[in-house]
Amino acid sequence: MLKQVEGSRAVAEAVALCRPEVICAYPISPQTHIVEALGEMVKRGTLAPCEFINVESEFAAMSVAIGASAAAARAYTATASQGLLFMAEAVFNASGLGLPIVMTVANRAIGAPINIWNDHTDAMSQRDCGWIQLFAETNQEALDLHIQAFRLGEELSLPVMVCMDGFILTHAYERVDVPTQAQVDAYLPPYTPRQSLDPAEPVSIGAMVGPEAFMEVRYLAHVKQMRALELIPGWAEEFRRAFGRDSGGLLHRYRCEDAELVVVALGSVLGTVKDTVDAMRERGTRIGVLGITCFRPWPQDAVRAALAQAKQIVVLEKSLAVGLGGIVSTNVRTSTSGNAQAVRTVIAGLGGRPITRTSLERTFAQALDGTLEALTFLDLDHGVVERALAREREQRRSGPIAENILRDLGVVGARIS
Repeated sequence: MLKQVEGSRAVAEAVALCRPEVICAYPISPQTHIVEALGEMVKRGTLAPCEFINVESEFAAMSVAIGASAAAARAYTATASQGLLFMAEAVFNASGLGLPIVMTVANRAIGAPINIWNDHTDAMSQRDCGWIQLFAETNQEALDLHIQAFRLGEELSLPVMVCMDGFILTHAYERVDVPTQAQVDAYLPPYTPRQSLDPAEPVSIGAMVGPEAFMEVRYLAHVKQMRALELIPGWAEEFRRAFGRDSGGLLHRYRCEDAELVVVALGSVLGTVKDTVDAMRERGTRIGVLGITCFRPWPQDAVRAALAQAKQIVVLEKSLAVGLGGIVSTNVRTSTSGNAQAVRTVIAGLGGRPITRTSLERTFAQALDGTLEALTFLDLDHGVVERALAREREQRRSGPIAENILRDLGVVGARIS
């Protein structure tokens, strides 16, 4: 059924169609509308049987999800930014215990300084926690990925994180095709856990493991992640046949066939990148886009094959590894190791800064003419940065950086007296 609906509501409806039995949530923007909608469904009785549990923190939300999943319930939660960090210990526990929890991460910057707008710092901070990480380009894909996530997680007995850009997708109203309950039931089988707590057959889940077995346990978690690389393409094709649209998969190419320059990105920025590429193509520029849907496990072979013909690669990413530069680009370089391809990193959109077609076109043109640096910060205000550095050189008590920059920019309320 076609609907003009907020992205958060679309995800809530998709999750409900997957028949979760336990939903636990703590509100944090910009994911709150998702769990609010699910709570309303449970209260009305349109989502049943399902227990909606209000908890006192994000750590408690993930802890409840772990307990529910261990007790053989299909479990779901959602979070963002500092909320994901607050539950980090439990996030690692969920994957280490092999529990197929599905969680939406409405991507948002991490402070300090405090910032509620979108970038990918939160999900990237947990990239090695053992969860499968899928990134949505559109609200339709966000809806579809949740349906696929429950199936993937339950087959592998691994948790899955579906990442969608906060506000840009969660609060945007778009037309989406919401499937019927019968369609979802046909695609997603009833939950049959690979492990569960049962008084009739007592087992321990979460036993202490010493040096004699810990490496083997972690290796098997890696094996299951790599198994996901085999399952995801086939299940995406099955989804296409069942629902009539391409969605999910490991990655997708756009105008890459004869591209000399390929731009690699993930999330909602892909739409802007594609528009920019279309405009440059009209002027004869051979440029294409590689969108990454599955970030963990990293589809190394698929990325290598997709980039094999490119002479230059620009990785556009909405996160920063402080002291290094790019996170996604580090993975791309691993995939292209041994090839004579220049891989350049462009950090963009941190803290919700707009990523415009004008800036992207200028940056891609610089890559093509060989003037783009190995690490670039898109639309960085160098004047503001130099004033901050000069202040630190000139006075020991230079003060807090963020507040000083706001005062330099004339932002109201930057100084508290």
